[in-house]
Formats: sequence, structure tokens, C-alpha cells
Amino acid sequence: MDAMQQVPSRGDDPPDPPVPLTRRLRLIIMRHAKAGELPGGPDAERALTERGRRDSASAGRWLQASGFVPEAVICSAARRTRQTWQQLSAELGGEPSFSSEPELYQADADDLLDIVARTPDQVSSLMYIGHNPAAAQFAYDLTGAELHFPTSAIAVIGLPRPWSALAVGRGQLIAHWTPKGGAQ
Repeated sequence: MDAMQQVPSRGDDPPDPPVPLTRRLRLIIMRHAKAGELPGGPDAERALTERGRRDSASAGRWLQASGFVPEAVICSAARRTRQTWQQLSAELGGEPSFSSEPELYQADADDLLDIVARTPDQVSSLMYIGHNPAAAQFAYDLTGAELHFPTSAIAVIGLPRPWSALAVGRGQLIAHWTPKGGAQ
């Protein structure tokens, strides 16, 4: 190497080349639908309100119409997240595998990164249904996009393969949907 050539430092590394969307993974992050209160009861047992049921169904219709039908779904074990999936899946179509996971109930964004990174390689499209602030923070951590994330909000994120390489800042926001605002 002659004296004029420089080896770039780690901070000067060029960005990863774009990965074609057809070769990318897709992560759908959804915050559970609107739930009612349960005075004196455990938070995990709060049920959806009528608005929550309507918004979940609308989310399922939007995902289906947009072609964002997941192959697998992981969901917090809380009642409201499982009910969100029940309402959404009735409109979604397809037959994704479904798993209700207790560890997702109190997971923060860092936990979600680790949990999603364990997704099997044969799954190319995963949906996570959970809670804020973790859902919104996870979407932000992956994409850098500050999204409005009310109940029933959805972020669809493209990621490079494999799941095990999931890292902060590696995602690309493909779509964002809220019940009142629609797709943005």
C-alpha cells in the first residue's frame, strides 16, 4: 500500500449496500388495540373495548390489502394483545403460526431485539403484538423514525437477513398505519 492510501477507520466505513426488498426480512410491529380498565384487577387481564375490537379488525383488513400477511406471530400473553390478534386474524387471512409469550408482556425494546433475533431463518415475515413504550421504541431503534404509535398502530419494517444479525439502525420503514390516520 502506498503512503497516500488510507484504510478507513470504523467510523468511515461505507454504509451497507441496499438489500433488494425481495431478499429482506419483514417485521410487523403492532401495539395492542384499545383496552378498558380493570380496577383492582391485574393489568394483564384488561380486555379490549368495542373501539379496540373495531380497530383490530381494521388493522387486519389494512395488512391483508397491503400484502403484509405474516408467516409467524409472537404476541404478549396479556389478554388485550391476544384479543387484538383474534380480531385482526379474522380479517387478515392466511394461516400464520401463532405464539403467546409471557416474556413479551414486560419486555423492553432491548429485550425485543433479543427475542426477535431468535426467529428461525425459514420465517421471512414476523409480526409482534405488544405494548408501549416498548413497541414504539423498538420501531424507532430499528429505523430511526419517530412514529406516532397509539393503540393499534403498526410499523412494517424491512430488515437484512438473517434474524440473528438484527441490530439497532438496520431497519427500513416500509409502512406505518394508525386507526385514525390510516397509512402514512
